[in-house]
Amino acid sequence: MESSVLTLRINKDTKDKLDRLAAATHRSKSFLAAEAINRYLEIEAWQISEIEQALLEADAGDFASDAQLAQLASKYAS
Repeated sequence: MESSVLTLRINKDTKDKLDRLAAATHRSKSFLAAEAINRYLEIEAWQISEIEQALLEADAGDFASDAQLAQLASKYAS
């Protein structure tokens, strides 16, 4: 996989945590930072996709009926 350089500023506490984690895992700080960014991007992309799908369903009028909501509420009500 081709890589490129990214320069960013982080606060000292975050850098210290990254240093400690790199030492403990025997991984480079660059590797750990790239992994963290990749995980963040995957989660954000998933969330946006779910929101977009929910908006399409809402626009199509695909809502639960009152009876379905009552059944769900009774299922979890104690």
